[in-house]
Amino acid sequence: MIIIVFGLPGSGKSYFASKLAKRLEAKYVNSDVIRKQLFAVRKYSEEEKMKVYEVMIRAMKKAIQKDENIVLDATFYTEYIRNKFSKSAEVFKEKIIFIEVRTDENIRADRLSLSREHSEADYSIYLHIKKVFEPLRSEHLILRSTQENIKEMMGVALNYIKTSCG
Repeated sequence: MIIIVFGLPGSGKSYFASKLAKRLEAKYVNSDVIRKQLFAVRKYSEEEKMKVYEVMIRAMKKAIQKDENIVLDATFYTEYIRNKFSKSAEVFKEKIIFIEVRTDENIRADRLSLSREHSEADYSIYLHIKKVFEPLRSEHLILRSTQENIKEMMGVALNYIKTSCG
């Protein structure tokens, strides 16, 4: 099973994705962790982002070959990037379950003002990605993150995953 959790910085996607991976006993791959491993100084350039996504695609392919479940966590901000993953999965006759996490602007601003373990994305990076973010037009689950609804999000997501795999 391949699950992509995506959305804009500060949406709560990484918190949710890490909990979901743990619940599913799936491998968890986070773009921020990869970025820190690859680059001593991070600039969030397009070239840097594409290198991170390439590492994530390799991790996805390895998980498929080992018959492991995997949760991929990143902004996945363009249709091009999402299609790259979908086409790579199709080679193995696998389908990706997409889950988008959104939040209200005031919550996002609060989250982006705090120091986070792996992400350095601040409000300026959010604004840049928001300008170029392309919505996913195909069927997917959209979850709204608040400060206290992780259990509800998890329940909805697990039902969606069960239905999608069924």
